[in-house]
Amino acid sequence: MNKINPQIIWKGFHWSFFINVQGLIISMLRFEQSMAREDIELARIELKTAANLLLASAASMELAGDFSREEYEDYIRPTMMVPQVQSDDFSGLMFWDHSYLMMIWKKIQPKFKNMPLALQAEQDEFIDAYMVLSKSHKKVCSKFGGNEIGSLRSSNTTAIQTLEKFEKHRKKLIANC
Repeated sequence: MNKINPQIIWKGFHWSFFINVQGLIISMLRFEQSMAREDIELARIELKTAANLLLASAASMELAGDFSREEYEDYIRPTMMVPQVQSDDFSGLMFWDHSYLMMIWKKIQPKFKNMPLALQAEQDEFIDAYMVLSKSHKKVCSKFGGNEIGSLRSSNTTAIQTLEKFEKHRKKLIANC
């Protein structure tokens, strides 16, 4: 059986992830609009959709890392470093859609903090789905050495430490505490 090139796996499932992020942007904007109109049923649909997109993103993340650490070191990591990219601290944070999604989450944070009781179950489902995504991201990073000092983004912290910091901050954006 022929093995699929790790770069094809990595890029293909990252494209899938990016599509899910774009879907999340649309869903979050629609959620914001439905809350402004006090349309609880549409808000419910958008939160459920967003949770499903987060779970799909988690699956894409895990599938993107479906090869060995050696293949990652030999074929993938070099593509995310100078001279292949124009930054010595390359990160998915540089992805425009990711930044836009985080901007939306910050903007609608008051809605998450004051969620109507009628939407509490959907908000909990959304938070749980985000936690699955975060766990999947950490799992892939760990597989490829993310517990070691010297991630692509920082030489004095591990990728996992950075992801845990992001998780904590992002959970505060979407939770009602």
